[in-house]
Amino acid sequence: MIRVGVDATCWRNQRGFGRFTRLLLGSMFDTTRDFHFCLFVDHDPVPEMIRPNVSVVKVQTSATTTEAAVADGSRSILDLLSFRRAVANEPLDVMYFPAVYSWYPTGNRAPVIVTFHDAIAEHFPELVMPMLRGRLLWGAKTWLARKSATRFTTVSFAARDEIVQYFKIDPAKIDVILEAADPIFVPVCDEEIRSSARAQLGLPATARLIMYVGGIAPHKNLIGLLQGYAQAIANPTLDDVDLVFVGDPEGDGFHSNTQELMTMLENDPRLAKRVHFTGFVDDQHLVALYSDAIAVAMPAFSEGFGLPAAEAIACGTPVLASRGGAVEEVVGPAGLYFDPFNVSEIAAAIDEVASDPARLADLRAQCLPRAARTSWAASASAMLDVLERCARPS
Repeated sequence: MIRVGVDATCWRNQRGFGRFTRLLLGSMFDTTRDFHFCLFVDHDPVPEMIRPNVSVVKVQTSATTTEAAVADGSRSILDLLSFRRAVANEPLDVMYFPAVYSWYPTGNRAPVIVTFHDAIAEHFPELVMPMLRGRLLWGAKTWLARKSATRFTTVSFAARDEIVQYFKIDPAKIDVILEAADPIFVPVCDEEIRSSARAQLGLPATARLIMYVGGIAPHKNLIGLLQGYAQAIANPTLDDVDLVFVGDPEGDGFHSNTQELMTMLENDPRLAKRVHFTGFVDDQHLVALYSDAIAVAMPAFSEGFGLPAAEAIACGTPVLASRGGAVEEVVGPAGLYFDPFNVSEIAAAIDEVASDPARLADLRAQCLPRAARTSWAASASAMLDVLERCARPS
């Protein structure tokens, strides 16, 4: 039996790496291979953790990781030492951190594997962490994590290339473990369900929707998206196309530029009427919104994977995204692409998907076959292979 220690402190995080943790670990727990998972948490275990091949160690801390490890925050030294002691007391063959965000020194001789989801904070530091203190703490943590790790994983080949460039990690030490849409994300064809989701979220009943799903943060290039949308709706054939931002406007503890977006709306009456903020949306409503939209926009300057893009195409909805990055890698022919620094290209992509029914139908036809290329079962199997190789090196 291989005993795997897992830092599961970001299980409850609502951002992409929290969903990654839940879905990857949940699929890993389903394995019939001879693994036992010891989860280290700072909250009571959830029902999904109660499995025959899982044990849970709850560590008492002054604040949870999701409260403390945010853009300009930090975890207390005593909390980190508490986790270190907890890990050191367990007989482990390998220790896994699903996100460097929650890394801590283990005090255990077992080899360590760390997932770096991206190098966005290194590529665009001022956009992600505007305060110097936050950048210094993040830099210290990622440096220590790199020094402690035996191997690394990431979630796309584009992310791997960015990590190699900014962290100078040997690419031979990085395994790519792709993400996938949760199985809940499937096309919702029932018009009543779709209409109900709109009504409950205060969205117009008949408008065609372009959606953005994710963090409301500067590196997501939402200012560029809003400027491109404003330019696109000068075309009168788009007078029924509205833009919807789905995500926590406060940033879930991370740097947010919601106020800048709101100021743009206040200064443009056209946008104020046709741009909507829903806040956080649960999966039940989100799957209906994805299915109801004509496209999902992913205009970020950089993405590690772009999980909303995978969710969108799993619901049969094409994606408008930045060219050449992880999202294009995920979406392929089910998307239209633009230079994220070129507002006119963003506007042209919106105009094309909203003005050309044949093009939209073409893109829709590509969505489900593309989504079928990834699954959490396949990713879990690949992750177990990595863990086994580290636990039992040849």
